[in-house]
Amino acid sequence: MRISRRVFLSATVLGASGAVMGRSAQAGLGIDGFKGALDARDFGVAPNAAVDQTRLLQDSVDAAAKVGNPLYLPPGRYVVTGLRLSSGCHLVGVPGATRLLLGRSGAAIRAEHAENISLTGITLEGLRLPIAAGEGVLTARNVENLVIDGCRVTGAATNGLYLSEVSGRIIDTKISGCGEAGIFSTDAVGLRIAGNTVTDCENNGILVWRTDKGEDGTLVTENRIERIGAYNGGEGQWGNGVNIYKAGGVTVANNRITDCAFSAVRSNAGSACQILGNNCARLGEVAIYAEFDYQGAVISDNMIDTAATGISMTNFREGGRLSVCTGNMIRNLSLRDHYDQRGVGIAAEADTVISGNVVEHAPTAGIVLGWGPHLRDVTADGNIVRDATIGIGVSVAPGAGSAVVSDNLISGSEKGAIVGMAWHDIVAADLTAIEPDRYPQISISRNRIT
Repeated sequence: MRISRRVFLSATVLGASGAVMGRSAQAGLGIDGFKGALDARDFGVAPNAAVDQTRLLQDSVDAAAKVGNPLYLPPGRYVVTGLRLSSGCHLVGVPGATRLLLGRSGAAIRAEHAENISLTGITLEGLRLPIAAGEGVLTARNVENLVIDGCRVTGAATNGLYLSEVSGRIIDTKISGCGEAGIFSTDAVGLRIAGNTVTDCENNGILVWRTDKGEDGTLVTENRIERIGAYNGGEGQWGNGVNIYKAGGVTVANNRITDCAFSAVRSNAGSACQILGNNCARLGEVAIYAEFDYQGAVISDNMIDTAATGISMTNFREGGRLSVCTGNMIRNLSLRDHYDQRGVGIAAEADTVISGNVVEHAPTAGIVLGWGPHLRDVTADGNIVRDATIGIGVSVAPGAGSAVVSDNLISGSEKGAIVGMAWHDIVAADLTAIEPDRYPQISISRNRIT
């Protein structure tokens, strides 16, 4: 026998000493960790009903949160728009079988100024119904300890998940078919995005942004990100697997990122960021990018196969500086049909160590140090460069600063192993054979050229 919504609410208001529970709580759900869950059917919610059930679901969510119990949604379809989750709301479904469908324009689920909210085993389907640009199928603002675990999000007209000032974790969730980004986080306050699959999004995979430049600390680890487009066009703000903007202290590690229109990982003004151990393939532009006003980047132990450029640490003119680039393997680069054709393995401009990398098949250059006058204190040592048109290019344009090139192994460089560059042009075909006092700011030693 079901407990009616009216009976349940009456018992709660009267302050019954024991929580009033429907059949699911009495008998147990058989789902580890959720045996105390209330059953949404006990509040009149009907799986597979054709009508919008937002009001009934809202009543059941609020009642469960009030007594501190999770709410179980059995397998089925539920049409909902604007369901609001307050503090202590925990929705539990059967993965792949419990489906919340957006009923009309707007977010399916919202949470604002709340804490300790979770969704487990819930599928959210946006059905490509209109959602505002700063929204998602799920929108959360000012939420402490939001947990989305083992869910699925599909068909968002804009973003799958839109999070602003949120802490918590997004884990083991599949997000696909979004018109903008799969996950869009702004101004996070301690967020972990781990073990998710983000695919077939039209403009970005995972965005970690801040309104103003500052520490963020988001961890983006062990995700699979595939087939990310750049339908909005542009020169890099769209088409990225992971995009960091003004967010400091972000770690992007051990992800598999493939088939992105632009970059696997692009950090724009993201200081003190680490990009580590990612496996990246088939990128339309620079695979890993630290650009504009960044102060500090560690880019290490990444695998890059097929891109226009492997790794770029640039924009010293805008303040981009201070990098460590070590232990990366980069191969099979290509030229784009574009005014900026790329084809470079690793490029850096200021205050950077490039060490212990392997670059193979770079149609422009294996390693490029500086760009015009934008070169200061860069070293390239202990790298292997194979089958690059230019092995290592060093800017010797007027105003360029210091560089050290030592202990590298360079083979098969058609236009020179270590050459002096002025922007695109070779102005010194063999820096190893030029008198030291001609370019005293450049130190070249102990390189092996074959």
